[in-house]
Amino acid sequence: MGHPRMATAAAVTAAALFAGAAFGLAPSAQAAPVKAAPAAAATGVSFHDIPGSDGITLKGNVFTPAGARAGERYPLIVFPASWASPQIEYIAQAQKLADAGYTVVSYTSRGFWLSGGEIEVASPKDSADVSAVIDWALTHTPADPDRIGLGGVSYGAGISLLAAAHDKRVKAVVAMSGWADLIQSIYSGRTQHRQAAAMLGVTGALTGRPGPELQQTLKDFLGSNLAKEQDMIEWGRKRSPITYLDDINRNGAAIMLGNAWGDTLFPPNQYADFYTKLTGPKRLEFRPGDHATAEATGLLGLPNDVWTDAHRWFDHYLKGDANGIDKEQPVQLKSRTDGSYEGYPSWQAVGAAKEKLPLGGSKRIFANVDSGADGGILFLSNILDQFTKLPPMASIPLLPRAFAAVWQSERYDTPHRIRGTAALHTTVTPTKESGTLVAYLYDVGPLGLGKLVSNAPYTFHGRTPGRPFAVDLELFSTSYDVPAGHRLALVVDTVDPLYIEHNPTGAQLTFSSPASDPSYLTVPLREE
Repeated sequence: MGHPRMATAAAVTAAALFAGAAFGLAPSAQAAPVKAAPAAAATGVSFHDIPGSDGITLKGNVFTPAGARAGERYPLIVFPASWASPQIEYIAQAQKLADAGYTVVSYTSRGFWLSGGEIEVASPKDSADVSAVIDWALTHTPADPDRIGLGGVSYGAGISLLAAAHDKRVKAVVAMSGWADLIQSIYSGRTQHRQAAAMLGVTGALTGRPGPELQQTLKDFLGSNLAKEQDMIEWGRKRSPITYLDDINRNGAAIMLGNAWGDTLFPPNQYADFYTKLTGPKRLEFRPGDHATAEATGLLGLPNDVWTDAHRWFDHYLKGDANGIDKEQPVQLKSRTDGSYEGYPSWQAVGAAKEKLPLGGSKRIFANVDSGADGGILFLSNILDQFTKLPPMASIPLLPRAFAAVWQSERYDTPHRIRGTAALHTTVTPTKESGTLVAYLYDVGPLGLGKLVSNAPYTFHGRTPGRPFAVDLELFSTSYDVPAGHRLALVVDTVDPLYIEHNPTGAQLTFSSPASDPSYLTVPLREE
């Protein structure tokens, strides 16, 4: 994958494709069909207007294998472009795959850039577009109808999973930095992920044409229109692959899922839950970073572990290569701490050892004030963690106890290797009927400086003021090593820039641990 000829060819191809995309030089959709591949000395690439599912035009490009011979058919891979991205997104990987014997079709998703239609956020029309592109490719390229794969990053990943539920021809999927449950991604804990939703809205408006349904949904979502909450949930479910789990399992495509521990758009928990429910060939990979950062260098044609495994996945399930990927442990985790890989037979085997930290006493905090503990800034914080090992930090002794409830473990004599999903159970007594709390887990050093291990928000509505109720909250899954001599701290406050909070002015929250229902934090640990 690092051959000089391929790197040079990729650069030339990138320049040509960029020019074509920038100036709209795609040929007409009425171009003559390519019934058989002509002989060629190098990978062939061409631009096309591809008919979408409802008569719109999708701007796409096609890579065909070097030296393709007339009459031969080659496995097909279709890449829907990511949110706000044009068709040139995958050119480096498309060329590598074509050089390895694939026909590759990439296209700009509907509503973005020069493709027709409006942005509908992975609606049934987007899934149907994938099938329309496959139909077109089987007529106009040397694609093999019995060996069809889908892949993509982010938006392309979600659309690929949805298409696999609706098109039985799909044999393999690689879904990188995608979502399986849109509700649990941007509305986890019944809390709007403000920065994530706002970023999607702004970039969609800048690079495409948001449809009226998307515009209204974003307005209601960011405006906290609870009267439309159920409508928004149904809107999200319709766009969630997990809703179509039975269809995906029935169709039997081999599915590889990859994501980052710190993905602030699509947190890892929802992918892991989806993975456990898949019944066909499957693989799950988590790495340090934020949304799409784990596979980003591969999009530039640079060496990249995610894309290496993606190629191996396609090679095995579309070409039948005995490359061993089906024999490896199917769950592969890369540590945020030292970058090492660990394999597990299942997600349930991750963090099989549990430590239960009691959360005793009663703590009352005032809402509406940021205590100084927070989950960081969209993209920036987790990218820093990925490359510099510097997650968001807070001085635990200096956090104001009027606005932050704090519990700490004893110092550990040995390293504690956190793997999986920490879970909080506590009792909350509010002074108002609505409220939001955010839980943070910190690795605290000898001087009291805490490094963020994980976090998660929780919002409630319709509660009776003064009446306690139980809260169960899963924090975002992670892989993090707490050094010997450090301790863990759980911090709970009510304000975080990542999320929209629902605490009325003057609200207070009291956390208690009744004898009949003690409060605790469950920490998953690697079995040594």
